[in-house]
Amino acid sequence: MLVAAIALLATPALADGLVDNVNGMTLDKEGRVIHFTGLLLTLDGHVSRLLSSGDKRPDHLDWRADMHGKVLLPGFVDAHGHVMDLGFSALELDLHDTNSLDEAKARIAVYVAANPDRKWIVGGGWNQERWGLGRFPTAADLDSVVGDRPVWLSRADGHASWANTAAMTAAGVNAKSVSPPGGRIEKTGINPNGVFVDSAQQLINRVVPQPLPKERDVAFLKAQEILLKFGITATSDMGTSLDAWLSYRRAGDRGALRVRIMSYAAGVDTAIQVGGNGPTPWLYNDRLRMGGVKLFADGALGSRGAWLKAPYSDAPGQVGAGFMTDTVMQNLMSRAAMDHFQVAVHAIGDRANAQVLDSIDQMAETYKGDRRWRIEHAQIVDPADLPRFGQHGTIASMQPTHQTSDMRMAEARLGPARLGGAYAWASMLKNGSVLAFGTDFPVESPDPFAGWAAAFTRQDAKGEPYGGWRPEERVTREQAWRAYTMDAAYAGFAEDKFGRLAPGQRADFIIVDRDPTLASPSDLRATKVEQTWIGGEKVWEVK
Repeated sequence: MLVAAIALLATPALADGLVDNVNGMTLDKEGRVIHFTGLLLTLDGHVSRLLSSGDKRPDHLDWRADMHGKVLLPGFVDAHGHVMDLGFSALELDLHDTNSLDEAKARIAVYVAANPDRKWIVGGGWNQERWGLGRFPTAADLDSVVGDRPVWLSRADGHASWANTAAMTAAGVNAKSVSPPGGRIEKTGINPNGVFVDSAQQLINRVVPQPLPKERDVAFLKAQEILLKFGITATSDMGTSLDAWLSYRRAGDRGALRVRIMSYAAGVDTAIQVGGNGPTPWLYNDRLRMGGVKLFADGALGSRGAWLKAPYSDAPGQVGAGFMTDTVMQNLMSRAAMDHFQVAVHAIGDRANAQVLDSIDQMAETYKGDRRWRIEHAQIVDPADLPRFGQHGTIASMQPTHQTSDMRMAEARLGPARLGGAYAWASMLKNGSVLAFGTDFPVESPDPFAGWAAAFTRQDAKGEPYGGWRPEERVTREQAWRAYTMDAAYAGFAEDKFGRLAPGQRADFIIVDRDPTLASPSDLRATKVEQTWIGGEKVWEVK
């Protein structure tokens, strides 16, 4: 049904067209704002020319769309998201907006009652920090709601999951179970208490029923609908599985793939299965390409899995965990790089970021040319390591709303003295790194306007804290916009195809209800997308 709805919205692509009477704005190659009043499109969905009010419009057009003075912007490019997870989070039990354990338990009870035929209850989005719980939730908390079926719920960041007793029993997890390398079984005494961190999640995951291909296809279409609603016309998909890739291909084969996906495989083996001896070509009119590999150096701050150089301030015996030795990391990076796959490594803690930077130093000696090594998140960096982000073309792929969500937790986890390189966007630019912004959806909302506002204010939706959290790391409004568009495209080797509006670029743009360059931070967050166009086709419109 969604496919049919999108098809009905589509303006014929094989035509010369004009989107006229717009308050249009985009960035030029230097990141400066330029304005226009009309957008002339080629028959294959590229921008032909930006028109000003004094320019003569062509006499013969196949179609013309009058926007009646509405604001037109280039579509947003999310540099780091998880497409299939976004779709499944919208279709399964979703706890992202719960504010307490009791509220979550009530949500779970309603979902369980509404789904009596589901053998497993799966979903996620919980966050004990948002709940103010002061601890992880436990199996006993879940058992009080549902005890007759296994329940398995991922934390908002995906780096921990919460099981009830039935799920642990189904997986054979008991007091004799041992935490695997790179993971942690949370225990009360000798007994697992229901939370599994990082690689320990696999102890339960291995027995959870996997979605059918048709269910994956539904999840993808749902995710695509959400992204288009938020004005995201392209995204990096971090950790694409083979099953996810097949869903994207099926959508493309049916003509249902709208959003552009820069795919980063879930490991080198998946990349080789898909690409063979290197990145795939762009498919479906520049809508899909697997060009890179996603690796993990550590876990997340919220579950204390981020790998730190010194112990956590609120857990003195813990430093998190590195997922790979230096040798293993460099071997995997080399396997990817030798076949010209781009390498993107998740690193949150300062020790993990240092390990990745060390590995890039080693790789750059052998693998020359334009490699665009990526560090995903780069949340907690030793200030001494910040200048290293400007070396070897390293890209800092960061998420502004992580800072506004995590700032109080980060202070608790690290203490004020260790925050000098925390969420350090301005420092990344000053040191010569390319800054690419995203949201890490569904960990955070895909809403780019919330991230844009956070980037130049360092404040959350309530305007807190006054003056911004560590305000010296703010970027300008224009720098943030660039990081969410042209540099997010650059981070995926796609800057010649999309990310701004200029002759030769794909005609990917959105119509919004206000001028984001003039809006206050609160008004910017309230921006509504009214239409989304990709390749000269209208693919989404507000009802």
